[in-house]
Amino acid sequence: MNTFTKVCAAACLPLSLLLSGCGEGAPQNKAVFMLIDTSGTYTLELDKARAISNYLLANLNSGDSLALARIDSGSFSEKDILAKTTFDMRPSTANEQKRRFKQSVDEFAAGLSKGSPHTDITGGVMQATQYLQETGAGDKFILIFSDMEEDLPHDHIRDFPIRLDDVNVVALNVTKLRSDNLDPRDYLKRLQHWQQRVQDGGGNWRVVNDLEKLDSLLVP
Repeated sequence: MNTFTKVCAAACLPLSLLLSGCGEGAPQNKAVFMLIDTSGTYTLELDKARAISNYLLANLNSGDSLALARIDSGSFSEKDILAKTTFDMRPSTANEQKRRFKQSVDEFAAGLSKGSPHTDITGGVMQATQYLQETGAGDKFILIFSDMEEDLPHDHIRDFPIRLDDVNVVALNVTKLRSDNLDPRDYLKRLQHWQQRVQDGGGNWRVVNDLEKLDSLLVP
């Protein structure tokens, strides 16, 4: 085959094949969804959640996404998402977005006068996963501030698998219940239960209780 024939053959190839060797790499941006338990005594832990929020605002960059939602009696609802944003490529706009996000977190913490009667963690995780997948981010994180004790209204059904493909689920500041002092195995069983659910759904699971060591928080 002469040179002219080779050029003609290449020109006739579909454009998709010609570009297949020049594909873009995987997205490098991050998306983080914070879930905050608003039931019982966990409301006393809000200051720690605010501190983590400030850490995220300082470490997320343009193109990254951040959302905040509460865990209450029925958490699979848009009304529970208190703030969400994708940071603009312009630094001045991104800084304004971060300021508004921080304001939303502060207002939420200041306005929470009483805890929710129930704790729908599963619904919150489903809501978070839906948001994260829609961002198209390369690294996806759900940060859960909770004692991880799910307490559902009698008519809520949550006993089913959750799809968490490539989502990093991090349980933060998992407080111990009063009953855990009587039998510490209850605490371990809660964590093992959620670890199993996350991993069965294709996600990654971690527990971080030392909030002074956050350097690896956003590392998949």
